[in-house]
Amino acid sequence: MISIRRVYSGALARDADKIRQVQEIFRSNFSAIASYADKIPDMLDNPFRYGYRTLLLVSQKADRRITGFSLILHFPEINSSLLDFIAIRPEIKGGGLGSALYEASQDMLRRLGSRGLYLEALPDDPSVVKDPALLKENRNRLKFYEYYGVCPIVGTAYETPIGDAPAPYLLFDPLGRVRPLGRRECRAAVRLILERKYGHIVSPEYIEMVVASIKDDPVHFREPRYNRIEAPTPARNDRLQRGMVLISSTVHRIHHVRDRGYVERPARIEILEQVLSETQLFDRTHPRSYSDRFLREVHDPEFVNYLKTVCEKLAPSRPVYPYVFPVRRPEKKPKELAVRAGYYCIDTFTPLDQNAYRAARAAVDVALSGAEELLEGRPVAYALCRPPGHHAGRRVFGGFCYFNNAAVAAQALSGEGKVVVLDIDFHHGNGTQDIFWTRSDVLTLSIHGHPNYAYPYFSGFADEIGEEFGRGCNRNFPLPENAGDELYLNTLDRAVEVIDRFKPAFLIVALGYDTMTGDPTGSFALSTKALQTVGYRLAALHRPLLIVQEGGYSLRNLRRGSAAFFRGISKALLKEFHGI
Repeated sequence: MISIRRVYSGALARDADKIRQVQEIFRSNFSAIASYADKIPDMLDNPFRYGYRTLLLVSQKADRRITGFSLILHFPEINSSLLDFIAIRPEIKGGGLGSALYEASQDMLRRLGSRGLYLEALPDDPSVVKDPALLKENRNRLKFYEYYGVCPIVGTAYETPIGDAPAPYLLFDPLGRVRPLGRRECRAAVRLILERKYGHIVSPEYIEMVVASIKDDPVHFREPRYNRIEAPTPARNDRLQRGMVLISSTVHRIHHVRDRGYVERPARIEILEQVLSETQLFDRTHPRSYSDRFLREVHDPEFVNYLKTVCEKLAPSRPVYPYVFPVRRPEKKPKELAVRAGYYCIDTFTPLDQNAYRAARAAVDVALSGAEELLEGRPVAYALCRPPGHHAGRRVFGGFCYFNNAAVAAQALSGEGKVVVLDIDFHHGNGTQDIFWTRSDVLTLSIHGHPNYAYPYFSGFADEIGEEFGRGCNRNFPLPENAGDELYLNTLDRAVEVIDRFKPAFLIVALGYDTMTGDPTGSFALSTKALQTVGYRLAALHRPLLIVQEGGYSLRNLRRGSAAFFRGISKALLKEFHGI
C-alpha cells in the first residue's frame, strides 16, 4: 500500500530519514546535478534564504521506505508554483507511481489555493536533441503532461540556451481554473523563476530579454502532439494525506451513564464527528492499539490494575459512585473494591461501571494514535477522546476522567523532544499538572476558571509552578467568572509567550468547549470568533500540534465551537503557505 504525504522539515528523526531517502533517489535520477540534493533540508527549513517556500511530497510504503518524491517551489508574491523535480526510485518500473505523485501535487496545490503550476521539460525537437534515447525520454515526458492537459508555452524566448545544453520548455498547469494565463501573470512568474532558481547562472540582461519576449495576451500554448486524451477532471487524490487528521473510536459509546445530570454523553463525540466531516478539512482514521506500557509510564500501575479489576467485576447498569474519601494511607486501603473507589477518586460524581475502563483505555489509544501521526510528519492531529482525561492524575480519577489521555501522549512524544501541554478547558488540568509536576522536559500550562469558584477547587492557583526539576515548568492562568473574549485572548498571548521561550518540539492542546457562553459546567463567555482566534494563534506557533478532546457539554456549542476553532487552524496553515 502506497501513501503520499507532505514532509514539512527534518526536525523529527522520521522526517529526517524521509529526506535522506529523497536525496538518495534524487542523486540516482539526476547524477549530473547530484549536489542539488544537499540543500533540500535547508530549502525546507529556511524559505527566507531562497525566496520561495519548498513543498516536498513523498510516496512511501507501509515500512516507511520512500518510493518517490515531488519537489515544488511556491512563490508567495504571485501565489503560483514551480514543479522543481519529480522522480521515483530507478528500480521501480510502471505501477503509475509518477502519475500518483503528480496528481497528489495538483491536489495539494488546489487545496492550498495556488493559482497555477509551472513546469519545465526538455525539448522534443530532433533538430535540438540529437541523442535518440534522450529524445525518446523527452517525448515520453511531454506526452505524460499532455495527458493532464499541460502543454508548452510558445512564442517566447524561454528556450534560449544559456550554454551548450538545450534549455527546457516552460509548461503551465492551471490546476483546474478557467481563467486563461495572461501576459502580465506569466511575465511575473518567469521573472521569479529565473531570478530565484537560475539567478546564479543567468545575467540580469538574459532575464529581461526572456521576460520581454512574452508578448501574447493571453499566452499561447503548443497544440498536443501525442494523441492526448481528454484531461482528467480534477479530483481529490485518495493517496494524498491532508494536513489535519481526526482520530476517533466507536468504543466510547459503551460508556453511557444515563443518570440525571450526567452531561458527559456519547452524543458529544457524535456531534463533533458530524460537524468536522462537513468541513472537509480532515482525513479520518481509526486508532491503533498500544501496549499498556504507555499507560503505566504515566499512571501508577496499582491504580491502573484497580480500575481494570473493579470495572470487570461490576454488574451491568449498576454504576458505583464514590462516597467515602479517607485521608490516603497506602497501607490502609479498603478491602472491598467498590468502597475503595473513594481511595482513588477526587469527587462524588465520576462513577465506575462495567464499561468505564474499556472506554477509557480506548481513549488512550486514540491519543497515542494522534501522537504517532505527529511523529509521521502530520502537522495537526485531533484525538477525539472520550471519556476526557485531564482531571486524572498519576493515581486518581475524577471529573469524568479515568486516564489522562493528553499526558500519555505527552509522555510518548517526550522521547523525541520537549513537549508543551496547554490546557484550554474551562476547568483546571489538575491531573496533567500532578503527573508532570517535577519534570523539566514537559511544560504544562492551564487557562481556567479560578479555583475559588470552579472545579476542581483545590488546584490551579497562579503560585503553583512545579517542584524540583519541574520548578518553573508549570504555569496556571486562573480567570474570574464571566471572563470574555478580550481577557481570555490577552491571557492566551501570555501563555504563548511562555511556550515560545520553552521552544518545544510538540504542542499538545487539551481542548474544552466549556469556555463558551452557555455551557452547563462553565461560566466563561467566549464567542465562536474567539475560538477561531485561539485556533489560529496556536497553529501559528508552527509546532506539530496534537489536540486532545476534553470537556464541553452544550451540543450547540460543540457544533459552533469546533467549526470555528479548526477554521482558525486552517487559516493559519494557509497563511504559512501563502507568505514566507
